[in-house]
Amino acid sequence: MPALLLVLLVILVLFVLGFAVVKFLIWVAIILAIIWLIGFFVRGAEGARWYRW
Repeated sequence: MPALLLVLLVILVLFVLGFAVVKFLIWVAIILAIIWLIGFFVRGAEGARWYRW
């Protein structure tokens, strides 16, 4: 019985950590998309690329 509770606790901890990581990555993606849109509209009128790839 204690082994089962330990396994359930580990699963719960991993689920919570996974949810936190996904939420963090979503915020990072939103911030990067906003930066990309700002760069696109700032330099979009001239037709020049604001990045070097």
